[in-house]
Amino acid sequence: MNNKHLLLLSASRAGNTPYLSHALPLIKPLIDASIKRIVFIPYAGVTVTHSDYTDMVQQALAPLAVEIRNIDDYDKPDQAIFDADAVFVGGGNTFRLLERLYALQLMEPLKIRVNEGMPYVGWSAGSNIAGPTIRTTNDMPIIEPPSLAALDFVPFQLNPHYTEWKPDEHNGETRLQRLTEYLALNPTERVLAMPEGNGLLVSGNQAQIIGEPTSYWITVGGAKTAIATNSAFTLA
Repeated sequence: MNNKHLLLLSASRAGNTPYLSHALPLIKPLIDASIKRIVFIPYAGVTVTHSDYTDMVQQALAPLAVEIRNIDDYDKPDQAIFDADAVFVGGGNTFRLLERLYALQLMEPLKIRVNEGMPYVGWSAGSNIAGPTIRTTNDMPIIEPPSLAALDFVPFQLNPHYTEWKPDEHNGETRLQRLTEYLALNPTERVLAMPEGNGLLVSGNQAQIIGEPTSYWITVGGAKTAIATNSAFTLA
């Protein structure tokens, strides 16, 4: 039985809005009276201390009136996951995040608890790791995790921060071209391309895109299919 409750946000901001402010109405329905303790995983932060990162998240989510604790505050990080009522995973560098989760042996505890129904909220890198692998992240591989295999909460690759903007006189590949390269070598897969401002909400086997702008399925050959906001689809 699939009991997952996921909110995977493309980014921590929508345009010039304050940090995580656009996410408050999206997170609130996941946080009922049973949610007393939220563990925050700050490992994707590289140029910010974990403590400062946690403080920033606590301040941004203060209107939710819940306890948010840095996983670093626990002597046993794996036990922190088992004791948590929900887990939030912040953005930053996806390779660093995944490397730490492997090093601290947190992959299996996260899979167990989320599959049991513990709410999982991620943004940017925190969303990237919810797919089968992190091979469609935009981030530079500044550190090498033991594997690119991720949490596999959804059966498709994710690409947060998706954009089709290309600066003038820039001769590098576009995001769509990069994803097309990935699919040329993995033709049976598909990628959920998520522009900033929206997110993927998952409840059991049902999912929907929430927020604007439009998300797309990218499939082999770079074919794009728009996904209607708030329309439900089955995870498969």
